[in-house]
Amino acid sequence: MISRTYLTRGGNLTLLDADVPDATIALERDGYAIVRGGFSPDEVAELAKELHDLFDNTKPDVRLPGATEADYADFRYEALNRSAAAQAAVAHRSILDVIEPLLGEDCHVISNTVWRNQPQREKAPFDVGNPWHIDAGPHIPRSPDVPWDDRIAYPVFMVGCHILLQDCGLESGPTGFVPRSHTSGRLPPDPDSNGMITYEGVEPEAPLGRAGDVVFFVSDIWHRRMPTGPRDEGRFFLQVQYGRRDIAQRLRPTAVVNHLSDEAVARARTDRQKTVVGLHPLGFYDA
Repeated sequence: MISRTYLTRGGNLTLLDADVPDATIALERDGYAIVRGGFSPDEVAELAKELHDLFDNTKPDVRLPGATEADYADFRYEALNRSAAAQAAVAHRSILDVIEPLLGEDCHVISNTVWRNQPQREKAPFDVGNPWHIDAGPHIPRSPDVPWDDRIAYPVFMVGCHILLQDCGLESGPTGFVPRSHTSGRLPPDPDSNGMITYEGVEPEAPLGRAGDVVFFVSDIWHRRMPTGPRDEGRFFLQVQYGRRDIAQRLRPTAVVNHLSDEAVARARTDRQKTVVGLHPLGFYDA
C-alpha cells in the first residue's frame, strides 16, 4: 500500500504501514472487489433520480466520427459535471477509503460515465457484452516467461468502480473479472469456443450486486460484461474511473480541454506534433 506524504516527504509516494479495508486488500490481490451497501437507499434514490433525468432530458454524447446517437444511447459522459448527486458520489468515503491506500490520498477522477443498459431479452443468444479487454495498461507490460516477484505488491495506477443503482443478477450481464489477471502484464488472450478465458487456470468470476453496492476493479484486469439471459432486467450504474495524481483526467477530449494557447494549437499540424503537446485522439475514457 502507498501514501502521499505532502508534509514529510514533499508529496512523494511512500509505503503505508496501516490497517486498510478488506476490500482494498482484495482489490490489490485479486484485481476486483465488492463493497456491499456502500450507498444507503436514500443516496441511491437521489442519485438514480438525477441520472434518470440526465438520460431523459439530454441527447447521447456522440464523439467518434461516423457514430450515431443509437451507438451512444446507453450512456452519458461527464456525470459529475451534470449532476450534483454524481459529484457527491465520486467523493463518497465508501469509495475513497478503499482506493486511497492504492492510489494515494490525492487520487482523482479520470472519467465519470453513467450507464443505463436496456433489457436485451429479445436478442437471443443474449450475449451483448464487450469482448474481454482491459481499460488501461497493462501498466507494466511483461513477457509470460518473466515472473513477478511476489515480495513486491503489484502496483495499481487506475481503479474503476460501478456504483449500482439497481440490482444486477446473473441474467442481466454483470461484469465478469479474471482474478489476478491484472498482474499478468498482458492483454487478454483469445477466448475459447464458449467465450471464456482463464489466467493461471482460474476462470472468470462475476459478482452479483444490489442497488447501493460498489464494484471495484483495477484497470489492468481482464474483464467484460457477461452474457445476458432471457430474464435480463438491464443495468443502471454510475461508473467512476480514478487514477493517481500523476495521470491526466479524461472527462473531456483534449481538443476541448487542454493547456495550450490558440497559437500553439494552430502550429500543431501533424499527428505527432499534436500528441506531443497534449492533443490526443479520442480513447476509451473520453470516447
